[in-house]
Formats: sequence, structure tokens, C-alpha cells
Amino acid sequence: MPGAPALVPLDGADALDARLAGGKAANLARARRAGLPALPGIVLTTAAEPAAEGLRAAWEELSRGGRDALVVRSSSVAEDLEHTAMAGQFRSVLGVRTVDDLRAAVADVRASAHGPGRSGQPMAVLVQPMLEVAKGGVLFGVDPVTGAAERVVEVVAGGPESLVGGTVAATRYQLGRRGRVHRVDRAGSAPTLSAHERRRLCRLATRTERAFGAPQDVEWAIDGLGRLWLLQTRPVTATGHAASGPLLGPGPVAETFPVPLTPLEHDLWVTPMAAGITRALRTVHVASAGRLAASPVVTTVGGWVAADLELLGYATGVRRWTAALSPRHLVVRLRSAWSLGRARASIDAAAAAVVADVDARLEAVPGLSDLDDAELVGVVVAGRRWLERVHAHEVLASTLAARDLGPTGPGLASSHLAMARAQGLADDVAAARHPVVLALTAPHIGPPRPLPPAAVASPGLPGAVTDLGAREALRLRVRWVQELTARAVTELARRLAAHGRLSTPEAATWLRLDELVDVVGGRPAPPDLAGRPSSPGPPLPAVFRLADDGSPVAVDRPGTGGGVGAGGGRGAGPVVHASPHPGDVLVVATLDPALAVSLPGLAGLVAETGAVLSHLAICAREAGVPTVVAVPDACRRFPDGARVVVDGGTGEVRLLEEATP
Repeated sequence: MPGAPALVPLDGADALDARLAGGKAANLARARRAGLPALPGIVLTTAAEPAAEGLRAAWEELSRGGRDALVVRSSSVAEDLEHTAMAGQFRSVLGVRTVDDLRAAVADVRASAHGPGRSGQPMAVLVQPMLEVAKGGVLFGVDPVTGAAERVVEVVAGGPESLVGGTVAATRYQLGRRGRVHRVDRAGSAPTLSAHERRRLCRLATRTERAFGAPQDVEWAIDGLGRLWLLQTRPVTATGHAASGPLLGPGPVAETFPVPLTPLEHDLWVTPMAAGITRALRTVHVASAGRLAASPVVTTVGGWVAADLELLGYATGVRRWTAALSPRHLVVRLRSAWSLGRARASIDAAAAAVVADVDARLEAVPGLSDLDDAELVGVVVAGRRWLERVHAHEVLASTLAARDLGPTGPGLASSHLAMARAQGLADDVAAARHPVVLALTAPHIGPPRPLPPAAVASPGLPGAVTDLGAREALRLRVRWVQELTARAVTELARRLAAHGRLSTPEAATWLRLDELVDVVGGRPAPPDLAGRPSSPGPPLPAVFRLADDGSPVAVDRPGTGGGVGAGGGRGAGPVVHASPHPGDVLVVATLDPALAVSLPGLAGLVAETGAVLSHLAICAREAGVPTVVAVPDACRRFPDGARVVVDGGTGEVRLLEEATP
């Protein structure tokens, strides 16, 4: 900037220009103009290096001739911006006593603009008096993890440097706008805040939000005289998403769908399941039309299937769901709502009629290899209609019919598989001769999944499919129809790939059903098909709500990891303690800000110390990396190679499997 000054006071008009003074100094200049308690200072601008005489004069004034120590801090033009903070990525030098030390500190801070992961943008330097601090910390005008309209404060002994550097744990407060304590988490010997201090900090949050027009991330300190100082302020750059809507969870459907589904598998099996359950609930008037319309009933999140726990009677409340995970609640509601009188007595007969009809339809389907493409599409579409009907009757039979006293589908399947293996039959032959064994596998488009390696026969004869009661007979037909549609789509996918209309047969599974029908009809595959995600999201929380961006937010804190969620969502991957690659979960002792260069692409970040409002936690939230801090003994508990799930919302860190040797 030709003609711009090399050195300006923080109270000068030039200090308000972030291109000249950098983001940090410009924000403090604005804060001082708004009457906020920010310290005075000088700025060595991006225009040029100041003359030696000017720098000495500034040092004389600020340090009172060397009697007071100074702090020299970065103020990059890439720092403290609306969408990226670059928090902790540049150098600060404390305790500067002489003018020669000041020159060296300025050079050190300027040099920190360059290097791995740094912006290389012009760097101004901020120089201020150094406080003797009793306690300090970080204040957020909004909860950065949940997005809730709360003040979040973390406090440590001394200045906030150790907190933002991630080397200590802090006492953490969630406060109302006037300082009322919503929650407090003490950490070891970290200090607490008095009611008066909490109110002052909340007033500071309100004043900075008004001055800057948005919630702020504020570093603050209280000196030995009890005065509150604003050391730094910047916009809150990354916050969580508020969660709302029905209470969801995988529990009721985990047995049917134990592994993630692709989009096409969702359309084939989850959509008709949701429609069938809705149809049953409408029949018995359990839920209002509005409640049903507002519910997904059954859906997928990141490929994993989940159901509306409240609608299906598996949860009676947000905070006491563990006492309600039982189908008896739905039974009670259905029985009390059943208004069709004698219809209960006809459930078994209706189920038998549906079973007979489905068996006849399945028997009538020719060999799939003998059908043309349009006929295969017809099988898929018809199968979805059959599934909706069978699911509806399955719900009614599960809740209203007499309890099945005969064998279960999986039990019968295990007996038949054990018998077939005793006869020396291969598993594919066993499945063809005894299709009941399909009850032991989950539906899947592609090569058949292997049958369980161990099968146990029930005492006596294996029994027959006709021995199954209404509910179990309907569940088995669901599995058979799912298998039919899976095999029809697998055949279609093979043909489309063979004719060059899809890159591979597997690509078909990332289509939606209507897109598959279009491709079969001659239209090209969607142009974005190759870029669609081919891997599922991390396993779902047991109970959650959906945020406005569609991500799951766990309800209640599981506490299995003993940590504090620092945001970034939910992820899973293998643990590494150093040199991470994309997809890894980095587990470290402390949140060293230098780790910021390793954040992009990580599946998670876990630290034994640190705080939610530390610099690296801020950078991790900006990068969308699930982060949990203050996890005791994390490096030992989660060794290299172990697979873990990390929930930045709840603080959960859970082993998925043991480390591989």
C-alpha cells in the first residue's frame, strides 16, 4: 500500500483497516472505539518496516521506559476473518523487555506467516502492554458445538495462552445471556468464576456482539485488581447445528439392516418398509396424520438405517428413553386405539392370506436371466409393492395377533442349514433347496453374502416353514421379496455394465431407483455418479435427532469416552498417534496448534488435554473434523490401529474393534 504508514497507534483510524493492520489489530481497534475494555497498543503495519527511531519511541511509551513487559502478537490479513480464524497458527512473544528484544520478536512474528499450512499473506504485528493476570480464558457468544444461544466460557489460572494452546483443561461454563449457570464442568485445579464475574463476561459477550454484529470468540483476562480485559475478539467461525424433529435410533431396525445401505438399496427396502409401517399405523389410528407426515418413520443417515423411536413406541421421552426401549409400549397404544372390534381375531387369517398370495407371486416369477430389462424393472417395482403390504401386516401381526409359539425364522433357518451341511451340501445349494436359510443374512445387491460359519440344529426335526406363526411367516416373506429384488437389480447392473452404460455393476447401487429406470430406458447415467460417496458415514448414535444439515446429533451424553465434545460432527476410522493420513483418527496428548496442517481429511481428533475453545479445536471445527478433548489416558486406551468412533457433539470415543497386530 504505497504511502501508508509503517507504524500506527491502535486508536488511530489506520488501525481499522485490516489490509494495513491485519485482522486481529483491526478488531481490537474497533473494540476500543466501541468502548470495550481492550488494551492500548501500536501496530507495525503491512506497508513497511518502521524506522528504528519510531520503534524505539513506541517501545518507550508502551513499556514506560522498560518498566513494563510487552507482548508482541501476529495480526495477519488472513487472521480472525468471518469464515476462518487461522487460530493459533502464528507466533506470539510474551515478556518482551528491551527494544532489541522487541525487534527480534517482530522478526519472529513476521516469519511465522510462512511455512507448512500457513497463509503466506502479509503480516502486521501488534504490540501491547503485558498484563499480570489472575485468571483468563475464552468466551464464546454462542455454543460452538451445538449452535445453542448460550454463552460458553472456559477459564484457567493465569492468561488464556495455555488454554488456547491446548495444553491444559479448563473449567467450562454454559451460561444464559445474563450469567445464569446452565452447566459447569470443573477440570482439576482450574479456577471457577464468581457470580459477578459470570455476569461481567456475559455483558462483555453482549457488547462485542453488538459492536461487531455477530457472536464473537473473545480471549479475556482478569488482572490482579479484578479488572476485566478483552485481549482478542474475532467472529465465531464454525458452530454446530441445532437438532430437532423426531427421536431416531437404529435399535428397532438394526437386526434387519445391520450394515449400511446404498441409495438404491434404500429405495428398494427402506422406502416400502416406511410406507408399510405408516399404512399399519393409519389403520389402527395410533398417530395423527400430522404426526405421521412429520416423521420419516424409517430412514437412512449416512447409509445406516434408523427408525422413529417415539412413533414406534420405543421411547417415551428424550431424557428417559432407556426405560422405554420395549415394544410393549406400542402394544399398549395399539390395543387402546384399536377400533375395529372383531378385526383382532382376523389378524391370523389375514396374515395367512398375505403369505399365500406372496408365495404364489414369487412362484410365478420366471428365471431372472430369461427376462428382458423392462421385465426385470417390473419385478423390482412389483416387489416394492409386495413389501409395503407385507410390512403393514407384519406390524399388525407383531402387535395384535396371538404370540407366536412356534419356531422363529432364524431358528428354523439355522436348523435347515445345519442339516444341509451335515449332508455335505454347499451353502449355495442349501440356499436354493431351503430358502428359509436366507433369514440368516441381510439383503444386499451384488454377490450373495456368506452364510454364518456356524449353524445349530434345534432338537428333533428341523421343522417346516409352515410351522411358523403369523409374524415370523410374514418376516420370512419380507426377506424373500428383498432377495428377489436384489437379484433382479444385480442382473440389471451386470447387463448395463456389459453394454457400457455403467462403468461397473457396483455403480448401479449409487443410483436412485428412478435413475436406474431411466438408464434402463436408454438415458445416460447421471453425470455426477462417479463422484457420489461410495462409503457410508460412521455408525449412528443409539438415540439422536437430525440437525438442519441432516447430520445426527446424539441425545444425552453417553459418557463412554469420558471426554468433552468440541464439535465437528461424528466420524470413525483407525487410530494413529503421529503422521496421520486422510481418514485416520489422530489421538494425541495435547492439542498442539502446529497439528493444524494435519487436520484436512481426518476422521477425528482426540486429545488427553485441551479445551473446546482452544485454537486447534477451533481449527478442527472449521475443517469439519470431529473433535473430543480432555479424554483421560486416551493414548493408551486407543492404540495405533484400533478403530474408533468419535462424536464431537457428545464427547463419545468408542472402540469399534481391537487394534490389529
